[in-house]
Amino acid sequence: MTDAAPEFTTLPLKPELFQGLDALGHVRMTPIQAQALPALIEGRDLIAQAPTGSGKTAAFGLALLHRIDPTQAGVQALVLCPTRELADQVGKHIRKLATGIANLKLSIFTGGTALAPQLASLAQHAPQVVVGTPGRVQELMRKRVLDLRSVSVLVLDEADRMLDMGFEDAIREIAGKLPKTRQSLLFSATYPDAIRAIGHGLTHDALEVTVGDIAQRPVIEQLFFEVEPAQKPAALAGLLLQHDPGSAVVFCNMRRDVDDVAASLAHLGFSALPLHGEMEQRDRDEVLVRFANRSCNVLVASDVAARGLDIDDLGAVVNYDFPTDPDTYLHRIGRTGRAGRSGLAMSLCGAREVARVVTMEEQLGIKPRWQRPALASLRPNAAPAAPMVTLRIDAGRTDKLRPGDIVGALTGDAGLPGDAVGKIDVFPTRSYVAIARNHATKALARLQAGKIKGRKFRVRQF
Repeated sequence: MTDAAPEFTTLPLKPELFQGLDALGHVRMTPIQAQALPALIEGRDLIAQAPTGSGKTAAFGLALLHRIDPTQAGVQALVLCPTRELADQVGKHIRKLATGIANLKLSIFTGGTALAPQLASLAQHAPQVVVGTPGRVQELMRKRVLDLRSVSVLVLDEADRMLDMGFEDAIREIAGKLPKTRQSLLFSATYPDAIRAIGHGLTHDALEVTVGDIAQRPVIEQLFFEVEPAQKPAALAGLLLQHDPGSAVVFCNMRRDVDDVAASLAHLGFSALPLHGEMEQRDRDEVLVRFANRSCNVLVASDVAARGLDIDDLGAVVNYDFPTDPDTYLHRIGRTGRAGRSGLAMSLCGAREVARVVTMEEQLGIKPRWQRPALASLRPNAAPAAPMVTLRIDAGRTDKLRPGDIVGALTGDAGLPGDAVGKIDVFPTRSYVAIARNHATKALARLQAGKIKGRKFRVRQF
């Protein structure tokens, strides 16, 4: 019998941090937390190779919050992330960890969003914690509105992806403006030479930690299908119908293919949505909400856009196009088989892609068995729709709207059973609620005709 993982209460953390851990339900440490946190609390630098879902966000979140002095103004911790979605996810998690810390300001600064509100927030007073993308942080720094001279902790999250996206120069420029005595933490799912170089250049006497070795990896069934490019739409539909994973992410190598594949699946009846970098930020946010609340059962995505995904029970990953390098393949399939569950990864490969798989076999540690997929009949509306439907309410936190208010309106005046109401997400000006598909029409009609918290709001169905 193996020993149980140590509890967070064994760590000499600030007492107020245990309130955030309790709120998140964190009791025992994951391997990355157990290996890294004692050294991080002492102020040591860290280079960690850790996959998505390993608990790394809580590890560096606790480390930086332990060092923050909320009575002092100025930026004390800086977390750099590759994408807007991941920065938003990380910022929200750290905010929850900081529940017990009074008067702490955390700001999320990312590109692709309006600059004016970020400038106004900085003009009001500087945050103690900044989470952002390298490009926007660099821009604010160059405008001399973001002062980083008081930073005591620097975190690079998913450093390999930031380098893949061309952010190395921005990272080096930002790091060059920080105090030399800072604590530096680097997290990366893979550890190529470029990461090794930047890691050793930004850290001093760093503890090196690796988690997620072969013995610890989840069991992911990897299936490979040889198929002509023209038959890929029918093969994809056939595999989704045959395996019925409940939820799946389909990866395309080219942005232009994302929309086409999503439209093809939607035509067949799947609740399929595209996700890529050319979409407006609000549209991307809504797609992620719908995928997380089960009103979208197939997400067709580009690699960059999918970086913010955090779905614990993703049924399957499908490579509609096989990636061009092994690290991307491992990143993709690592999104299934999380939280102790087994996973399923399927790859559709034309002749050129078959050759690519063969050349990567040793790097990937696989010996693929090739199969031919059953091709689906491309009849409209033949596929199962997602079990939930999303209703959007044009009101949110600024209207003092809470999830409980929405549940009350649906189960009270609207008369829905409690189990018909799914996940609820409340944002500043909009709220989203998942409703069981067979109750969606009734719920929409009642909310449009009735009131929430004594007020009428615009409600629409996706």
